[in-house]
Amino acid sequence: MNWELEDGLEDEQESEQEDEHGAENRMKCITCKGRGLCGRPVCPILRRLEETAALPKLGRKIEGMSPPEVFVGRYGYPLVRAGPMLPAGGESISQPGLGMDIGEIIKARSALVRSESNMVIKEASAPGKLLSSFQQIALSAAPVGAEVSFARPPQRRMVFDGVLSPSGPSGELEKMQITTNPEIPRKVDQLAEDRDAGAAVAVGELYSSGIGTDHISRMLSLGLLGRKRRLVPTRWSITASDDMIGKMLKTSVLEGTQVNDYYLFSAQDLGNHFEILLLPRPFRFELLEIWMARSVWAEEGFIGSDGEDARPKKDYSHLAGGYYAARLAVLEHLADRGRQAAVLAVREISEAYWAPLGVWVVREVARKAMQNAPQRFSTLNQALSEMESRIKTPASQWRREAQTLKGPVQMSLMEF
Repeated sequence: MNWELEDGLEDEQESEQEDEHGAENRMKCITCKGRGLCGRPVCPILRRLEETAALPKLGRKIEGMSPPEVFVGRYGYPLVRAGPMLPAGGESISQPGLGMDIGEIIKARSALVRSESNMVIKEASAPGKLLSSFQQIALSAAPVGAEVSFARPPQRRMVFDGVLSPSGPSGELEKMQITTNPEIPRKVDQLAEDRDAGAAVAVGELYSSGIGTDHISRMLSLGLLGRKRRLVPTRWSITASDDMIGKMLKTSVLEGTQVNDYYLFSAQDLGNHFEILLLPRPFRFELLEIWMARSVWAEEGFIGSDGEDARPKKDYSHLAGGYYAARLAVLEHLADRGRQAAVLAVREISEAYWAPLGVWVVREVARKAMQNAPQRFSTLNQALSEMESRIKTPASQWRREAQTLKGPVQMSLMEF
């Protein structure tokens, strides 16, 4: 997909309205993940979660350390609601990570208050005092102190989303003051000031210099990169940054030599289980998602896949941001080793994943898998046998969806 960040980000291609019943209805929930494609004004899955969350009672003022995190909404685009996120208790809340359980993550994020102010996306090209403050938080590599006043006490409502991390109460921002100095890396400051570099080039330079994907997506969202500066909804900027970094790494991977054997990587966390198989073939990436029954988006279960080869991917993945997050993790591994392979990544989501935590879960569990020592096999059948033994869903239900396993198979040298 071509992210037109220079001329204003085009919206994700929305799926056409489908039949209300059976497999198509299940597919709609997996594709939508709370975006409203079913036509309902409120997602019933998310509403159930939001109504059960315990949230703090707040007044009209909050002072604390932003993680750093700034939210830009998408509703009403090109008029959006934007503002920093601050912890209700005054202490900085780190970004969620692996090793915590879902309840702990929700508890920590429920105390993170989102402030909102109406802004036109083009304000990023010539920001006023308020937006400049938001941008200073987005540029920082460390928590930033801020004091925020609301027009009225924030609404006590938990917000869940398929792409974004959960957040707690939200309120209309009246005024704001930064109380500590942001810690801005030199490369970040340099590219934020550079209006001659395109967004994709700037993202590539930031990533290559060691700036993390979360930091890059914040900069994209707050209109701090590219020639024509625009505010970009946070959920779009997360996927856009994963996609642009992935495209840069893919160019490098296509120049690498092919692996000679079959390598199987594995990891699981937060109800997400990855089996990632590298095959000795020209580059291809396929993500196969298995949503087991009673997982967050699929009460009855769902299996689907999407992929690409060496050519640029033209359409937006119907597996949404998770596709680009998983692809990024695999491409990082291949680029780091100067190798090329066909990749079959199987993500199995169990009922243990009972609340959506954001696309970062997909990226980090896939990274965890690629950082683990792989198993090495000389034949495809051996690799698939091991892979199938660790996936709970019967192979007969998911192998037919894997396009990578169809057609002629190139054998490794050891198989001759």
